[in-house]
Amino acid sequence: MDAHKPKAPIKGRGAASYVHGRYSVTTTHGVDDGWGSVYEDQGPESLRPRTVVTEETAKSIISRNDSPDVGFAQSVNPFRGCEHGCVYCFARPSHAYLDLSPGLDFETKLFAKTNAAERLRVELSRPSYRCTPIALGINTDAYQPIERRYRITRQCLEVLAETRHPLSFITKSALIERDIDLLAAMARDRLVNVYFSVTTLENRLAAKMEPRASAPHAKLRAMKALHQAGVPVGVMAAPMIPMINDCELEHILEAAYEHGARAAGYVLLRLPHELKQVWREWLELHYPDRAAHVMSLIQQMRGGKDYDSTFGKRMRGEGPFAQLIQQRFAKAHARLGFGRLPPLDTSRFIPPRALSAQGELF
Repeated sequence: MDAHKPKAPIKGRGAASYVHGRYSVTTTHGVDDGWGSVYEDQGPESLRPRTVVTEETAKSIISRNDSPDVGFAQSVNPFRGCEHGCVYCFARPSHAYLDLSPGLDFETKLFAKTNAAERLRVELSRPSYRCTPIALGINTDAYQPIERRYRITRQCLEVLAETRHPLSFITKSALIERDIDLLAAMARDRLVNVYFSVTTLENRLAAKMEPRASAPHAKLRAMKALHQAGVPVGVMAAPMIPMINDCELEHILEAAYEHGARAAGYVLLRLPHELKQVWREWLELHYPDRAAHVMSLIQQMRGGKDYDSTFGKRMRGEGPFAQLIQQRFAKAHARLGFGRLPPLDTSRFIPPRALSAQGELF
């Protein structure tokens, strides 16, 4: 028996095991000695790992990138790890840098940057800073469940609103409705837009793929609420996965447009680094009858491999199946009347005053 191979999904979690990170110095493997599997008969705590949040002090908060196929140059991530537990999350391998598992650790061992707003204020006040839109919460969702308690995203949003700094969101959470007061005010000055990531409209599939993200109907409700408040809203049908959710592409776009989305995009499933193993385990546990077929189609879109990270290909793939998805998207996009969200205005930015140990005299 392969003792360290998961035998069943874990309720409320996307990953099914502690996949080893690529930088791990030591690794452990459970061995079944005949007295019970390492994944069975160990009690409820071993079967349903709890979420642990570590508070940390960030040295810097604004990350920068020059990737040609990413639509932003700056981002702020209030958290590391994400409790949403999306099994397909491209950010899972980043937990390997912490010598933690991109599998279960990514969604159960979280880090909250409690000084994020303070650091953001400091970095925005530097004389060398040049204003370009900030994407708030990209590597992990800024509105994941622990934001209800920590309110770090809200604090960062307050700094950006105060300084009239443009920003964008992409989220899977209806929690963003909590901040509609700030978002609506910023939208009037063309300082914010919001994209909702919608993977499926089926509750059962969502519960398997993204167990602690907002349910599909809740995302659509939040989308409509923001639209009615004047916040520009878009939808990302992502990721599209052959024989799992690609059949929903048009339905997702239609539902999003009905709820106020006026721009749309899509991304194919990406499987960098350890995510390949996390995904294969999930596929075997939930869809064993079609797992081989799904992986065959994925590889057809990735030049015969599980993943191709080449710019220009990593988001869209290649080959007949990828071209078919692209054609379907383009047709639905035109039929529904999607366009572009208004450009964000960088001219209104007012740098914050640098914090002084002597305080304010006037």
